[in-house]
Amino acid sequence: MYIDTHTHIIDEAFSGEEEAVISRALANGVGKMLEADTSSAERAARFELCERHKGVVYPMLGLHPQDIKENWQEELSQLESWLPKKPVAIGEIGLDYYWDTTFAEQQKEALRIQFELAAKWDLPVNVHLRDAIEDFVKLVKDCARLQLRGNLHAYSGSFETWRELNRYGDWSIGVGGVVTFKNAKSLPKVVREVPLEKIVLETDAPYLAPMPLRGTRNESANIPLIAAKVAEIKELPLETIKETTTNNAIKLFSL
Repeated sequence: MYIDTHTHIIDEAFSGEEEAVISRALANGVGKMLEADTSSAERAARFELCERHKGVVYPMLGLHPQDIKENWQEELSQLESWLPKKPVAIGEIGLDYYWDTTFAEQQKEALRIQFELAAKWDLPVNVHLRDAIEDFVKLVKDCARLQLRGNLHAYSGSFETWRELNRYGDWSIGVGGVVTFKNAKSLPKVVREVPLEKIVLETDAPYLAPMPLRGTRNESANIPLIAAKVAEIKELPLETIKETTTNNAIKLFSL
């Protein structure tokens, strides 16, 4: 069994096809999917989907950095009310300065609060990070007392940064379709250097479909293509990649 540790089945790209998407994933050996949360907008539908597919689709709970606007404190207050519904992680949370830095300070404060919630509820975190590595490392260092654990979704940093972060917590990296791209020069090197025990697989569906499907709608069913590339980079049998990354996800997210 494979596990997709980051997908968005509740996305307009899959509207009306959610059941078929899950069925295709199961048929391709992807036995569990972790549904990333982003804001209150689709949260009810997300948790309802996970309830219908208990043991297959699991909810995360988080406020995405791109959804942090003027009402971010109200969003976080709503988020806390969902914690008793037992998400498997606080995510998708993080920092994103790529499009806009207007709410950069609010992003950092919201991330700190969600780190504290994760520690309080003994949950891992699922982190989105784009053009903000320096601030993220500082924040993780400041929160070392929380003994954070989690995965760095769609990780694009260096091996050295990953190693630095692990001085202040227990961090895995999420490897998705980007690792198969011909222009992904640094990621294969990082995947080669990071121990397999610290790697989990993901799609970020409907985004970032792996080769040879790049440019099409991504799905959890494509996880085997990503696993095959990791096996090639690591020079290990595909079965080893499948077994180890699955065990890593089960352990990290208490599945």
